[in-house]
Parts: sequence; structure tokens; C-alpha cells
Amino acid sequence: MSIIAARKESTTTAGQPAAEAPAGATAAKAPPASADKPTTRGQVDITNVRKSFGATEVLKGVTLSVPPGGVAVIVGPSGSGKSTLLRTINHLEKVDGGYITIDDELVGYEVRGNKLHELREKDILKQRTNIGMVFQNFNLFPHLTALENVTEAPIVAQKRSKAEARKRGLELLDRVGLKDRADAYPRQLSGGQQQRVAIARALALDPKILLFDEPTSALDPELVNEVLDVIRELATSGTTLIVVTHEMGFARDVADTVVFMDDGLIVESGTPQEIFSNPREERTRSFFSKVIEPAFNI
Repeated sequence: MSIIAARKESTTTAGQPAAEAPAGATAAKAPPASADKPTTRGQVDITNVRKSFGATEVLKGVTLSVPPGGVAVIVGPSGSGKSTLLRTINHLEKVDGGYITIDDELVGYEVRGNKLHELREKDILKQRTNIGMVFQNFNLFPHLTALENVTEAPIVAQKRSKAEARKRGLELLDRVGLKDRADAYPRQLSGGQQQRVAIARALALDPKILLFDEPTSALDPELVNEVLDVIRELATSGTTLIVVTHEMGFARDVADTVVFMDDGLIVESGTPQEIFSNPREERTRSFFSKVIEPAFNI
């Protein structure tokens, strides 16, 4: 499906028309892949996305593509729109203009006739099973154990058996180094351990994409590396990762693409070498001169 220059107005009721769809857009999904062409898994395309809160325009026409298995790390000053952009990818924030697709399927909307309509809530929730998200503040259920936090979504959203979900949950806790804490409640875990449980929970639905919204910002400094080490391992797994972070060393080490945002716009993007060692834009150079030690690029 080709979607060109899509524009829409925000809506408050699922299913209500948003705006005219672009010419040639006749369905929300791409045609089925042919038998000799494998289905793409995890291609993210963000096209001219705009978002405002009241009179404040937070995203001002953001366009970004992340290929399947790619690792994009978004950096920039606080208030630049990084976290808002991340939340539009799984429709936690509705966009006011532009559109987002994952594997050529519109996120949060469908084309009916020549207009974009917001999906029903149950269809939005179904889409989100393909998009794992790890938040700043863990968001674990306090009344559930670590293992129960990991198995809840597969049992409820994917109707997996408890035995299957438990087996997979233990495997994921082992992957993040917490199998021996499966029966612990969040209050019995350190911040770093809670965030690793949150990562295991995000992996439990076998998502196409993992979103990380400043996953270490709520942690004590000595706990940061244990979480970053888990994300480093995931960066080699073939799952598409989009990470918002202030950890510049981590961004340099794991990213395929570093995206610098400021004032609701992507100022520039490129490889870690390009962005950290030879940024093109003065705003990028100014930002990094204040947040990176001189020895960083040696």
C-alpha cells in the first residue's frame, strides 16, 4: 500500500472519519506477501507526524524510518518531543497529522472509502501486542510476582495456556538474569531488577518492535548498567528497537542510527560516528558539547 502526503484531523471517537485519505490508499494493510517473498517484520515508517497539547506543538512534522531489526536511538534535550514521538508509535498518543505504519499497516487507523478512521479500542489493543514498550517507571503490577507480571499479557491477550505462559515467562526471566526471583513481588526487587522484569514482560508477547522510553532515568547510577546490558543483548537479537535515552555512551555503542531531536523536529540523524564525531548541524554540536566529555570521541 502506498500512502502519500496523508493528512488528518484528530478525533475523539473511534471509528469516526478523520480526513480524506490520500489517492490510491484503498486499505489499511499491505497486500499479502507472495510465497517467495518473506513477510517484513518490524519495519517502522513515521511520516510527517504532528502532535500538539493545547496550543503547544510538540511534534512538528517528524519523518523517520527504521528497518527491520534496526536499532534507532533518539537523543536530545528534555522537552524536545522524544517521548511523545515514541508514544505515538503504539498509539498511546494520537497524532494530529501524518501517519505511522508498521510493516505497511497503519497504526491506530484504517482507510475506509477515502478517509482515515480511528480503529476500535479492541483493534488498537490487538495492534499493541506487536509493539512492546518499556517505560521509565517500570509500571509493574504491585500485587503480582515477577513471573505473574510477565505471564499476564500472554494469558489474557493471546489466550495462551498458563503452563505455556509460565514456561515462556521463566525463559524470559532467565534471559534477563532473574529466574531466581520469579516469585518475588516488585517491592522486593531493586529498581534495576524491576526494570529487567519490565523488559521480560515486553518480550513475552513476541513483539515485532520494542520501544524504550528512557529506561534508566529512574534508576540509581549503580543500577543503570545492569539494564543497559540487557538492552545491548536485545540489540543483537534481530528485533527492531527504538530507544529514547540520555545515555550517550550506550547510544554510541548499540545504535545503527542516532536521531537528534530538538523543539519537536529531527535536526539530524546518522550513524553514531557521524552524529557524535562529525555532526553537520550547529544545534547538534552545541548540545553534545554540553553533555559529552571531551574524551568521548577519542
